[in-house]
Amino acid sequence: MSWTRRQWLRMVGLLPVGLAPWRLEFRERAATVPLLRPRGLRPGATVAITAPASPAFPQEVEEAVRRLTALGCRVHLAATVRMGNRRYLAASDEVRAQELMELIADPNVDAILCARGGYGVMRLLPFLDWELFRRHPKPVIGFSDITALLVAITGRARVVSYHGPVAVSTFDAFTVEYFRRTLFLPDGAVNPWSLHEPSWEVLNPGIACGPLIGGNLSLLVATLGTPYEVDTRGAVLFVEDIGEEPYRVDRMLTQLLLAGKLQQCVALLVGRFRAPWGNGRVPGSSIRWQPSVAEILRERLSGLPIPILSGLPIGHLRSKLTLPLGVWVEVNASARTIRLLESSVAGEVT
Repeated sequence: MSWTRRQWLRMVGLLPVGLAPWRLEFRERAATVPLLRPRGLRPGATVAITAPASPAFPQEVEEAVRRLTALGCRVHLAATVRMGNRRYLAASDEVRAQELMELIADPNVDAILCARGGYGVMRLLPFLDWELFRRHPKPVIGFSDITALLVAITGRARVVSYHGPVAVSTFDAFTVEYFRRTLFLPDGAVNPWSLHEPSWEVLNPGIACGPLIGGNLSLLVATLGTPYEVDTRGAVLFVEDIGEEPYRVDRMLTQLLLAGKLQQCVALLVGRFRAPWGNGRVPGSSIRWQPSVAEILRERLSGLPIPILSGLPIGHLRSKLTLPLGVWVEVNASARTIRLLESSVAGEVT
């Protein structure tokens, strides 16, 4: 087969091509469909714990049950948490997806707390009914592998979702406090909160506002090129990860840069990346030194002309924030402050 110059340039990506139909639909939906906020929680609300990814067992979620009960909630352990599956998936894709949809539609369930991350959520996405999420907006909470579900709920269903603890998390005082501030709304109250931490590193100073989007870096990168691709246009993007070697963090950040995702956001919040090892020899390699994750972050991100804060308590940490995806936030990197600008929930459960 002989190639024309135009065919070759198109193959290597040097000629513009039309957006995929799903990208056009996604962008049009984000621009025209209003964002819905789930109702806030209050004492007496029922929180269902489900395992849409890897398995968790009843004894592993006991602390979450105690903490939720102390907040006045009733807790329902869904079947996937009681199946005792010891493989890397809690159940088949169909079973996990059906359970999630049933919990969304159940009028007796006020919020859904994912049991753990691990792996498997992206396999569910084609089975989910996004209009059902919109007809029954309720908080869906989690992090890590759950990132793919949260980004899809906010992007495709246009419903606020919540990057916060999973049921196997440690619910320390900080985690419980920001879980409560973000999800519980007393009668007639609004719940914007702000957080200032002098230890956060300023990679770029400045102030910016936009809707929150983000989550686990590996999962955000995994959405690229799919119908569930993260949309960072005009957003405050947050990223976190754990156990990734610095060169892999470099690779993932580079992919986001090449995809234009980091250039499209108005500010960037970076979690406390925990690498499996620090500076020194690369395991199983002749490479004797590589930069730390912190150095990679500074090198790859500081050239962006946007405010950037690093070291935030997001995701894979004992103490973590609950961040509402889709809700507007102000980032003042110069002052090391983030502030919610609007309520993360619509009102109290009646």
